[in-house]
Amino acid sequence: MMRSADVLDQLDAAAEELLFPDLNNGYYYAVDVRLHAHHDASRWALVVEAVGYSPRARNLIDVLHVYGNCLTQGEPGYDNGDFLDRVDNWDDIEHDEPEIYRGGPIVVRGQEISVAAEPGEELVDVLRRLARDHRELLLANDVELRRRIPADLPEVLRLDQWHHPILTDGVRPSESETFHQIADVLSTGDVARYAPSQPPNTHWSNWPDSGSL
Repeated sequence: MMRSADVLDQLDAAAEELLFPDLNNGYYYAVDVRLHAHHDASRWALVVEAVGYSPRARNLIDVLHVYGNCLTQGEPGYDNGDFLDRVDNWDDIEHDEPEIYRGGPIVVRGQEISVAAEPGEELVDVLRRLARDHRELLLANDVELRRRIPADLPEVLRLDQWHHPILTDGVRPSESETFHQIADVLSTGDVARYAPSQPPNTHWSNWPDSGSL
């Protein structure tokens, strides 16, 4: 029998090891998110995507945070294969001055995209506009999502926004209404257990400290 407490224990342990999504991460400008919850009679898995712009890595990166009792490889949290670069032509779009848009199309996963942006704009603003108009290209496909979880495990809940805990305020996942309810869904398969009372806060505008380092 699966228990919500076991799910929350794993998420809390990941947060202690800095392996839980921190949307205020100073090394990444927050751009977009998505959450996938998977369940069957004996297995559960949770994948949280956090798309962010990393000036140091010089790319827009979708970081997959993977948890569960049935991981096919690796440990809960993320490994090197969970960092997915999305822009193919970074040297073409970044100005000689770091973090400034040079202009021209952005190539995302082989697809050339023209953005309504002017040379000299802050890159983070351009990338957030890109995410608004082409978010499915930036978020993970099924192959990427299933790299570390079983291919036959059903997805029972997908969220594009939710109320995320502010880890820097000392709030653990188990103290978050959102993840308490998601743990109930993961352990029971009952999607009705997710009935949040708090408004979503995952839009990048709610995380002003992201990218501040």
